[in-house]
Amino acid sequence: EVQVEESGGGSVQVGGSLTLTCTASGFTLDDSKMGWYRRIQATGNECELVSTIDNDGTTYYLDSVKGRFTISQDTAKNTVYLQMNNLKPEDTAVYYCAAVPPQPLTVASFEKLTRSYEAWGQGTQVTVSS
Repeated sequence: EVQVEESGGGSVQVGGSLTLTCTASGFTLDDSKMGWYRRIQATGNECELVSTIDNDGTTYYLDSVKGRFTISQDTAKNTVYLQMNNLKPEDTAVYYCAAVPPQPLTVASFEKLTRSYEAWGQGTQVTVSS
């Protein structure tokens, strides 16, 4: 069974840091492109693509997180990480890990993403307070 599980969320103050972890099972990162989405409660069901990493190490970042977030992976552990530094209140969201297609949706409803992507986790809450 294809699965991913996120962890590492929490509550931090502005400027703080968190590292999110996504552990994959049922497939290998060597064959997959992985991504992190976030679902911002204020926008309802809309999710935005935060970052992706290809199996060759190529990365993508949402403009608003460039220079603050770093995605990485450990193929031996079949795990993807999202290091988040200098967190801002607008980063508050539920963060989801997913195995994504070569050209993933950058913005989509939560329902569309969960229907479209086979490996979709339960999410981890990140709350940044001022």
